[in-house]
Amino acid sequence: MKVPKIPLVDEAARVACRARWDDLTKPTGALGRLETLGVDLAGMTGQAIPRFPRKVIFVAAADHGVAAEGVSAYPQAVTAQMAANFLAGGAGINAMARQAGAEVMVVDAGIAGDPPADPRLIRCGVRPGTGNLAAEPAMTRNEAERIIQSGIRIFESVHRSDPVALAGVGEMGIGNTTAAAALTACFSGRPADEVTGIGTGISESRRREKVRLIERALKRHRPSCADPIGALAAVGGLEIGCLAGVMLAAASRRVPVVLDGFITAAAAMIAVALAPGVRNYLIAAHRSAEPGHAALLDRLTLSPFLDLKLRLGEGTGAALVFFLIESAVHCLSEMATFSQAGVANRT
Repeated sequence: MKVPKIPLVDEAARVACRARWDDLTKPTGALGRLETLGVDLAGMTGQAIPRFPRKVIFVAAADHGVAAEGVSAYPQAVTAQMAANFLAGGAGINAMARQAGAEVMVVDAGIAGDPPADPRLIRCGVRPGTGNLAAEPAMTRNEAERIIQSGIRIFESVHRSDPVALAGVGEMGIGNTTAAAALTACFSGRPADEVTGIGTGISESRRREKVRLIERALKRHRPSCADPIGALAAVGGLEIGCLAGVMLAAASRRVPVVLDGFITAAAAMIAVALAPGVRNYLIAAHRSAEPGHAALLDRLTLSPFLDLKLRLGEGTGAALVFFLIESAVHCLSEMATFSQAGVANRT
């Protein structure tokens, strides 16, 4: 499939940002990873002092046929119910996004049953939920391509009306940690048992059943990391494909993308496999409590900023890191230089 062209990072902007940090009234490197974050953002945006007037968190919701196998502590109906909660502003991501000054865009990437009848809900229309990956492919190859293209179109549409300066990604989908764990085992080469967690809070015995299910699915479908579209079709999720498309489009527009947790890292793995340059536009917000998340971050060579044992999803970790990003850019723009403050620089 055709993917957007991803620009190289702006090295001149990185150098100018680094010089700005070194001229501010502090010891060199004293703000640690805030300084490297600022430099990375400069390279992504092409601005020595980046600014983010519009921040948007894309939350993609979709159902998974594998939920029928009892891999979640919650019924599948919760996906549609939580999508309605997002639209009503009552979820964790809504509270955090309001505090961070970010908009929340809710995407129906493939909700089964009755999705909310709300005009603000962005619809993909590829299919209502995936197949049960334990017995059949999650989707066809054509559907996998279409859901990624839907994510690309969604970002472009939102960006066209009012440019997005900073994007966050989040998700909701009963059963989606099973799909993410299967993809993680595929791309990392690690055993399913090492990358499969408790998801919504299942017991250890049910987790072991989940592991065995993933092992059977991998043996049945044989997804390959050399074929990301095929892997997504075999054992992935519609929200994973949609968010991969959002990342591809955002990177093509030099928009930094803040990943949330395990599911969004799986989506990033698909996006980077399709266009390696996307990696340079990704920021890992946190390390999830899900064990597979660390494996994906290692594979993506991304270092998370937080480790709060989060496993809610929805983009909540991304919203928290928006504050760190704003702290970095406010320091860059508002701190005085040594000459401005009349402070002696290092000898």
